[in-house]
Amino acid sequence: MPPKSKAAAAAAAAAAAQPVAVEDLFTTLHRHIEAGEFPQAVKVADQVLAAAPGDEDAVRCKVVAHIKSDAIEKALAAIRAAERLPIDLSYCKAYCYYRQNKLQEALDLLKGQEETSAILQLESQIYYRLGRMNDCMNSYEKLQKFKVESMDLKINIIAALVAAGRASEVQATMKAQKVDLSSRALRDTRSFELAYNSACSLIENKKYSEAKEQLDLAKRIGKEELMVDEYGDDDIEYELAPVSAQLAYVHQLQGQTQEAMETYNNITSRNLADPSSLAVATTNLISLKGTRDAADSLRKLSRLIEKSTAPNQLQLIESLESKLSPRQKEALYSAHVLLLLHANKIDQAHEFVSGLLGMFQDSTFPVLLQAAVHVREKKVQKAEEVLNQYAEKHPENSKGVLLSLAQIAASANHFQIAADSLSKIVDIQHMPATVATLVALKERLGDSNGASSVLDSAIQWWKNSMTEDNKLDVFMREAATFKLNHGRDEEACQLYEDLVKSFGSAEALAGLVATSARTNLEKAEQYEKKLKPLPGLKGINVESLEKTSGARPFEAPKPMEQDVTDEVKKHKAKKRKRKPRYPKGFDPANPGPPPDPERWLPKRERSSYRPKRKDKRAQVRGAQGAVSRDGTSSASASSSSKANQATKAPAAAPEPPKGSNKSRKKKSRS
Repeated sequence: MPPKSKAAAAAAAAAAAQPVAVEDLFTTLHRHIEAGEFPQAVKVADQVLAAAPGDEDAVRCKVVAHIKSDAIEKALAAIRAAERLPIDLSYCKAYCYYRQNKLQEALDLLKGQEETSAILQLESQIYYRLGRMNDCMNSYEKLQKFKVESMDLKINIIAALVAAGRASEVQATMKAQKVDLSSRALRDTRSFELAYNSACSLIENKKYSEAKEQLDLAKRIGKEELMVDEYGDDDIEYELAPVSAQLAYVHQLQGQTQEAMETYNNITSRNLADPSSLAVATTNLISLKGTRDAADSLRKLSRLIEKSTAPNQLQLIESLESKLSPRQKEALYSAHVLLLLHANKIDQAHEFVSGLLGMFQDSTFPVLLQAAVHVREKKVQKAEEVLNQYAEKHPENSKGVLLSLAQIAASANHFQIAADSLSKIVDIQHMPATVATLVALKERLGDSNGASSVLDSAIQWWKNSMTEDNKLDVFMREAATFKLNHGRDEEACQLYEDLVKSFGSAEALAGLVATSARTNLEKAEQYEKKLKPLPGLKGINVESLEKTSGARPFEAPKPMEQDVTDEVKKHKAKKRKRKPRYPKGFDPANPGPPPDPERWLPKRERSSYRPKRKDKRAQVRGAQGAVSRDGTSSASASSSSKANQATKAPAAAPEPPKGSNKSRKKKSRS
């Protein structure tokens, strides 16, 4: 290629020196953004800002391009560089903080902002991450005014309702949004996320068969979409891991533990799952295994937890901290503490719980774990004190704490504390289990009046209740039985009468007649006429039966062998008595001394047995070949002379300790 002339080079340099029009730069910037070429868009935005410093559109395009490129730090740097300009970038800054999981800082930036659809959507997502589900649903309800038609928004609303414990409202809410959640409609919409979230709502409503059907549908839709995009088998399994984990959870809830464990093991062993699905599968697998392989389970959970830089703080690994919901984090941390207790690592459990108390100050589960640690240490009073203090400080959030306190106290025979704890939970005072427990506790305390008042309060509540499943008859019947057993005949009679008038119970009518016979005979006779006659009693004269002296003992008929006349008995052949046979030479007239009763026992077990004494005369003390102290080495000296010498000789020195057999053998050889 021939070299360019000097004139052509000068013309090119002059053309390069000429500034490009800002309109052309914006055209290029728009083209890059539409094509998803965000790094190139950032470069063009810088060129625009060089040509037109402080241009608001260029600044916004640069910040958004950085966010789209996942360069959050660079986006924040661009926002800080534009702080001197009259440009409001608080929404973009809040979104960057949201992406960095700085949720409270992001929420503070949104306060006071005009409630646009974008602001409300971001606010709802922040509330969802913070676990403030009621506030999240409030933001979504405000969004309805803008009539945003987005499938993603509807999917997020279902997720928020499920997380807020309002899964029963999902069907009605989606019906208002004109979304059909039936399996046939979901098959037509081909929405993987909508089918998955709908299945989660069905799980919360305990409709496990329908949930399994929709999870299978979600898995099938997702697999078909990923195969169209030419994903490999491992990539498809990775993307569908949340559905697989949720299917295993449904199997677990249905009692199909073997299928659930196989799926969990497949997810954890192959490691083909996102971090959140892997953590869920690990935690659920540990809950199925229980205390088996506690060390291995602890090792698996420890990989997901790390110590925070802040003192006495814990956190999950970076890939999990912003992915798991507060409920999932609580389950994971609780499993770790319980495993430490099963492994008898009490000190580590104390340290772990102290970190959780600092992290979840508004939650009850760290307090419950702290009480569990104290119970494991057999410090029941300390556990009761911890739970009672929390219940007094947070009465609006103390239902689970008070139930745990009642259980711990009842197990330790602290019946008064258990009864007081249950009495503080107002919204369950009418429930059958609560009433039965309170009555049993009051009876243990000898407080029959208190137990009776508990039953009366429950009856009054059910009288005013308009629920379909009304249990008034059950409580009235049990209360009547209780009062009858405790000598309150008039109150029991009144309850039986109310039962007869309200429900027409034959059992209550019989109880009313029997009870009224003790208190009001006229009433007993009045209601006795309403009793249905028993079959087979029409021919019995009651008055003549009452005049009898009473029931006579019933004699069973004699067997056939005994109905024989005396004459026949006399003619029965008598058995001959045979003479006893004696041993040869035995004279029964002169039998002699009786035989020894211990003759069949071994000699050592007989009372007359005396063991033989060992002959100690030939024993020689000391090492082999040692000479006696008086110089005599004769072993044949008589015992009498030795005895005389022993009485005259002074006390001998203590005998030195004997060596081992090997040492004695060596000495003897020498």
